[in-house]
Amino acid sequence: MDTGFVVRCDYPLPIPGHVITTSSCRRREYSIRVVADEASALDAITAEIGDVSAVVVTDDVVAELHAGRIVSALAARGLRISTLAIPSGERSKSLPVACHLLDELASGHIGRRDIVLAVGGGMINDTAGWVASSYMRGIPYINVPTTLLAQVDAAIGGKVAVDHESGKNLIGAFYEPQAVISCTSYLATLDMRQICAGLAEAIKMAVISSRELFDFIEKNVTRLLHMDPASLQMLVHSASVLKCALVERDPYEQDLRRPLNLGHTVGHAVETATGYGPVLHGEAVALGTAVALRIACSRGLIDEWIAARIVALLSAARLPVLSRDLAKVPTDHEIIRALAKVRQVRGGSLRFVLPAAIGTCVIVDDVTEDEIRAALHASAAARSR
Repeated sequence: MDTGFVVRCDYPLPIPGHVITTSSCRRREYSIRVVADEASALDAITAEIGDVSAVVVTDDVVAELHAGRIVSALAARGLRISTLAIPSGERSKSLPVACHLLDELASGHIGRRDIVLAVGGGMINDTAGWVASSYMRGIPYINVPTTLLAQVDAAIGGKVAVDHESGKNLIGAFYEPQAVISCTSYLATLDMRQICAGLAEAIKMAVISSRELFDFIEKNVTRLLHMDPASLQMLVHSASVLKCALVERDPYEQDLRRPLNLGHTVGHAVETATGYGPVLHGEAVALGTAVALRIACSRGLIDEWIAARIVALLSAARLPVLSRDLAKVPTDHEIIRALAKVRQVRGGSLRFVLPAAIGTCVIVDDVTEDEIRAALHASAAARSR
């Protein structure tokens, strides 16, 4: 006869009148594996899932390219696995789509100990991660990023969110994955624009934290654009290490002075102003980085030749450094208006990360609208000369 699990407690009667304090701590280690082939990725996924059920959340494009094959291979290994696919594109990173996924999980067989397997780019990693954080107060999820941007940035760090028409990533949480498994062979299916967008985040990472990574990208930008396997392996592994080191300093953004936000202040405003989709996240970050560099130059924070070198690398990576280079061009007024929501998200301050050198940034909260407008147009005039 099972006697059950016995729990005994005998707390003393508390005395009223004093302030009650308590504490909680949430910090979890997780592994990031950068592998070169799908066989290695499947081995890692199988080990992480173990004997629980899993649901693959993906989009309809990645379902055709990778997820369908992954699901079949995992099922052949005896894993209990199902699939939920949503439309591709940034517009699916929304509350209605997330609620649809929650409805599907609630009506299915996925329980508290089961796993969400997010197979796709940053949109899928963010959306599936937030859904996992909300379902049953949080179930495990594993990121299997299939774009360069996701492998070097979005899949790592535990920031999960969906967009709102008022602002990007407005509805979200800090919720770390159980694991990240980056298979660089999946990058072979990307078009050039997606590769360039991923390079934007890698260049940003190099500017704020590593001269060696910056030099590597600068020397190998052509190989990276042509998706040379060895170069991509080095880039993804190095950027993953740097992202982890930077996030570990402040995993829940208690301090909003974060160098990782380089390019994101204006970048997020551009994405909001253009309606989430026409401009890729990496493209918006590249433009935001160029704007930050112009402001830093105008303030005398960075040598002009260093700023020019960074902008030249963005251009060599085929990234927009002027708003007119974007697929959809927002007006200055639209960008400034969208920045008001960024200000609200960041505690009332419009913080800018301004590079002072490669590996050094100055974080300020006194950038004016006039400075932003001037920086949006500064190099447009320079290019036309």
